[in-house]
Amino acid sequence: MKKGIVLKLFLMTILLCMLILAMIYIGQTVFFKQYYATQKVNDIKTSIESFKKEYLKAGENVQAIKRLEQDFYQEHSTWITTLNSAGNIKYTNDFSVKIHSDASLNKDLANRDITIPLYSFIGLEDLERVKFNLEQGKRIMIDGVMKDDTVVPAILTRRNRNFLLENKLLSGELYGNRTETKPLPAGGLQIYLTGKIKKLQLPAGSVRSTIYTNRVFIEQIKQFQANLLFNDNYNGHAKTINYEQNDVKYKILIRPIKDVNGETSYIFAMTSLQPIDEALQMLEDYYVYLIIFVLLLIILASFYYSKKIAKPLLQINDTTSKIANLDFSETIPVRSKDEIGALSHNINSLSTTLHSHINQLQEDIEKEKQLEHTRKEFISGVSHELKTPLSILKSCISILEDGVAKDKKDYYFNAMAKEVDRMDMLIVDMLELAKFESGTYKMEMDVFYIDQVIEHICEQLALDIADKQLHVHKHLSGTKVVANQHRIEQVITNFITNAIRYTPKNKNIRISTIEEQDRVKVSVENNGTHIAEEHLEKIWDRFYRRDTSRGRSEGSTGLGLAISKNILELHGMAYGVTNTEYGVLFYFYLNKKE
Repeated sequence: MKKGIVLKLFLMTILLCMLILAMIYIGQTVFFKQYYATQKVNDIKTSIESFKKEYLKAGENVQAIKRLEQDFYQEHSTWITTLNSAGNIKYTNDFSVKIHSDASLNKDLANRDITIPLYSFIGLEDLERVKFNLEQGKRIMIDGVMKDDTVVPAILTRRNRNFLLENKLLSGELYGNRTETKPLPAGGLQIYLTGKIKKLQLPAGSVRSTIYTNRVFIEQIKQFQANLLFNDNYNGHAKTINYEQNDVKYKILIRPIKDVNGETSYIFAMTSLQPIDEALQMLEDYYVYLIIFVLLLIILASFYYSKKIAKPLLQINDTTSKIANLDFSETIPVRSKDEIGALSHNINSLSTTLHSHINQLQEDIEKEKQLEHTRKEFISGVSHELKTPLSILKSCISILEDGVAKDKKDYYFNAMAKEVDRMDMLIVDMLELAKFESGTYKMEMDVFYIDQVIEHICEQLALDIADKQLHVHKHLSGTKVVANQHRIEQVITNFITNAIRYTPKNKNIRISTIEEQDRVKVSVENNGTHIAEEHLEKIWDRFYRRDTSRGRSEGSTGLGLAISKNILELHGMAYGVTNTEYGVLFYFYLNKKE
């Protein structure tokens, strides 16, 4: 790239970044941060005083109080509720369980209907998984605290102890350093009672439904309650507490009030200092000119980058990334005559050259791997299959050298000759199979009549068929096919020879050709024993024999079907084997001559 382009890009980037950073820093750190927090807290404090007045006017009107809470949240995005003198949320009958106590360490609680709030144990959204344990009639036990005739539950369990709900803040205070029925610092009393559930009450669509699902708000209420009951250090004045969770800062505001009955209650409110909607509303006047100015700069700079510098650089980066991953499908459009255009042209040339050389290299490697695999398979197969005939030859030679059974000298010479012929046939088959599997063999195609080829093969095998007194039934059509005639003759010979070998005497062999739309199906079916389903695929493997005791005695090398498989695959034609009602059927397809 030209030096001037780099310099322009550098200067513009530095200037833009410095300007934006300076504006953001001055606005947010020096002024707006403090302004936002102070303004929001002051607004909420003022609104809490108004809420307090309306709350006292509402008296015991539960629905009016809940509407006040709902209106307060909608107006200020601040959670608010009222707590009684024991720190319980007031009017929680909509999310509670009512029990009839039948036993308690405190006699005043025996044989009474007591409402136990559930919010301190579990969120409303998690209730479904434990709801069945709180059904009417179930027996439960409550460990907790009683203050001012109010039960504050710490642990709720079932009678059989296989179910437990716990307010860990209270239970930790209760069982960490205190004993049962001992007076508590804040004037409360530890209690233990049992009873039967009379009713489970759940909220339906009120503001309290969302309060119960706000676990941050509920946890802070529980923390305040634990401090109120056990630490005895609350002086009864208004308090504002800073709280932070998950990098979100909150303000908690607590205001004590005396209700119409003279009892102490608490207004408990919590607000986040980072609600997006409120922040945007407050920033609207502050950032109006800044946003216009910054947007104008960004639009102009982005337009310049995309047209002159950034767009071609991004295209070069994307393309070179793909080239690095050996993906050469994309080229860079060359639209300029400067250094970027020259670079694009060079990268395109490099991509084309690399693609060509890598493809050639991959082809060479694949061929080499295939040839190496073929060589190993050939050596392994020949070594294994030659062991038996070589052992027989060695035994015969040893017998002849020792002069044992001189009257059978001709027998042993004939046996050795047969083994030599068998080794010769094995090596020929192995060489032919290796040639097919090497990937270098190309099949030359001929046009011939398939019925004539089958008839010729049957004539050649007539002696073998007559020796076993087999009946060959042929259903052939005079169809012209396109294939390598010599290799297809080899396949058909292997199929028919295989059928003769495994068909009992005086049984049938059926050879047929069935014409389809653009191909013909050639099949050879023999009477005989079925092939087990798990072995149907294995018969195409080299040296596989259905009956190993008969394979060698009948002159089979175990390679006929493997050679047939490779011939048919080189033709690109379908083939297979299946068990039929009478025996086993081998088949393959050939393309018809148009």
